[in-house]
Amino acid sequence: MSSSLSRRSLLAGAGGLAVSALLPKQALAHAAKTTLSVRGADLSFLPQLEEAGVRYRDLAGRVRPAEQILANAGANYMRLRVWVDPPDGYSDQARALGLAKRAKRAGMKILLDPHYSDFWADPGKQPIPASWPTDLPGLIAKIRSYTRELVRDFARQGTPVDMIQIGNEITSGILWPAGQLYLPDGTQQWQAFTDLLKSGIKGAREGQCDAKIVLHIDRGGKMGDTQWFFDNITTYGVPFDIIGQSYYPMWHGSLAELQANLVDSVARYDKPVLLAEVSYPWTFEDGDGRGNIVGADTVLPDADRFPATPAGQAGFYEAVRDVLKQVPDGRGLGFLAWEPEWIPGVGWQPGAEASNDNLTQFDFTGRALPSIKAYRRL
Repeated sequence: MSSSLSRRSLLAGAGGLAVSALLPKQALAHAAKTTLSVRGADLSFLPQLEEAGVRYRDLAGRVRPAEQILANAGANYMRLRVWVDPPDGYSDQARALGLAKRAKRAGMKILLDPHYSDFWADPGKQPIPASWPTDLPGLIAKIRSYTRELVRDFARQGTPVDMIQIGNEITSGILWPAGQLYLPDGTQQWQAFTDLLKSGIKGAREGQCDAKIVLHIDRGGKMGDTQWFFDNITTYGVPFDIIGQSYYPMWHGSLAELQANLVDSVARYDKPVLLAEVSYPWTFEDGDGRGNIVGADTVLPDADRFPATPAGQAGFYEAVRDVLKQVPDGRGLGFLAWEPEWIPGVGWQPGAEASNDNLTQFDFTGRALPSIKAYRRL
């Protein structure tokens, strides 16, 4: 997910058919017996929150580390964000390596999410790290060597990664301006962009040959945009294993639109699909009183079925599970909630607010919400 400033500029997704219209009774019965292979969360802010004094409690009120609470609920993956040289305390490689050890102790696999940036990278910005070259040939070499060594470092400490994204929400390209996908004059730099992706993928394969490669965009319920992106990825011969999507219904459409897009992607590209980021409000209140990106004026396409309440949030995650289970041939791999532990205590940048504190799976005091039951195996 991006910073709050970028997210406010995105268009809200249109509503659609109820998911039940696409899931007849026999399909829902089948879904109830299907296991999602990925059920996890991005917990990259967790060390900072703990240092700020935040403590987490499970549904019974027992104090536990957040990753253990989720693992006990059935979570089997942790997603880890890595920035190259962020502000002190934020998600650098050392922080991610430490969290990887905790993930393995909790019985979780790892999805690594290098942003290839010093700080936030998303569709609105993909800045080159200050210490990196800025010319295309130099960046092609650097992204390969950086990715190779990053992946090797995780393996060296006994926490090999299971999946790796080549960038974060790369819908608009990577490492701007050299790899910016479309320029203000309308030019599209597919060759430069895909050369960078291929080099990053080569580095990941050199670092750990069995890590699955994810290409992650932010168009969960937007079929036309998804086709535009991956049609070009296919044309330029980028090798990858998994289509990753962000799905925030307030920006990316209804659950019915999500399902239609995922089903189309599997058929069109012969790849499995993964919701690399997903979240939903459990309240419209603001936990730190400093502003949130989702509030009472936000349009939620399926709000009639899933209001912004703890029960509504839990119902939304159950519907997401059902949508993924209905992707043909078990190719709806699963979901990763985005920063479900990010309650008040740490800002999205130093001195800023926790702009997503009502999209978490813990309340403002750190107690788990009913939606964590969505991590269960069946």
